[in-house]
Amino acid sequence: MKKKVKVSTVIICMVTLVLMLISLFPYYYMVLQSFLPWNMVDKALIPKGVSLDSYRYLLGGNGAGAKDALKWIRALMNSFLVSIPTAAVSVWVGLMTGYATTHMQYKGKSIIYSSLLFQMFFPVIILLVPRYMLIKPLANHYLGMILPLVISIWGIFMYINYFKTVPSAVFEAAKIDGASDIKILMKIALPSTKSISIIVFLSVFMTRWNELMWDMLVAPDVKMQTLNVMISTQFNQNSTLPGPMYAASVMLTLPVIILFLCFSKYFKEGINFMLK
Repeated sequence: MKKKVKVSTVIICMVTLVLMLISLFPYYYMVLQSFLPWNMVDKALIPKGVSLDSYRYLLGGNGAGAKDALKWIRALMNSFLVSIPTAAVSVWVGLMTGYATTHMQYKGKSIIYSSLLFQMFFPVIILLVPRYMLIKPLANHYLGMILPLVISIWGIFMYINYFKTVPSAVFEAAKIDGASDIKILMKIALPSTKSISIIVFLSVFMTRWNELMWDMLVAPDVKMQTLNVMISTQFNQNSTLPGPMYAASVMLTLPVIILFLCFSKYFKEGINFMLK
């Protein structure tokens, strides 16, 4: 006997499918337009011929010249040079803070915890000016683009919630065997938080990769511009070159998609932990 499917289930599935297609459509449109001939850009929703003119333009062809190609490649490298270190340091900062907050005893621990919690209630934008005034000596320098963004409050609380589930006896046993706190972090804490560390890394990487306002403020020099800033300054809504604009947007999106696909297994594990 066949099991009857409820009408409500069918409706929910259909609505979910429609919403998914709506959310994915901008990505489809962006990729499609980047591969269309220039005279067809923004005029077709179905592929009518494939052209690499937009990508050739960014890489030095179609009149852009080698100098412009170098500019886009440099912007792409700048994005990697600030996003990877920022994400890596954020993981280490979150790991240390989470461990220290839950498994170390010292005066003022409750104040530190409360101050971290306090910061979650305010938008990051209010810190833009104070951060700039403090980091102004490092303007147009990679350190100035990295240091103010290495602390992820969300990431820290991810580690805090994890370490709360780990019995203190685990770390106390390691200390009895002569392990220092740094060794405990490296040999025990970091391996056990692999899924969480990957989620924090990806989250901070994507946030830093998509950062625009801070980079425009602290690194106005064209040689220090990230890909995100380059797109915003080179193209606008009145641009006569929409094809290269779409191609540059694909270049900006592709690394994030690749990272997610490579680490989706750990991402799912981390999400399951968050939902427990």
